[in-house]
Amino acid sequence: MFEVDFVEFPSTSATASGEFFTRAFGWQVTPYGPGYADVRAAGLTFGFQANAAEQARAPLVTVRTDDLAAARTAVEAAGGEVTKEPFSFPGGRRFHFREPGGSELAVWCPE
Repeated sequence: MFEVDFVEFPSTSATASGEFFTRAFGWQVTPYGPGYADVRAAGLTFGFQANAAEQARAPLVTVRTDDLAAARTAVEAAGGEVTKEPFSFPGGRRFHFREPGGSELAVWCPE
């Protein structure tokens, strides 16, 4: 199973970004400290990364899978390049990759 279920945006203030979507649309925000916030909207969760060292240059589309190792094998076999080795975060593990056209994406697996 592979499905897009998360998009991460760079932000100068994760708190301000989250508060905006709560005020504007009534969406639920889950803060993870001052540098990160998740926002749940109709069928999709998206996050705001304020830590400059962790930010992607553009919005980061994240694909969910049940098998992170198999997803990595599939990404590399299709010509993708892993740009960030698998790492843990609250709720799961993920890795980042660049597809042949140059866009960076991520694949994550819940724990």
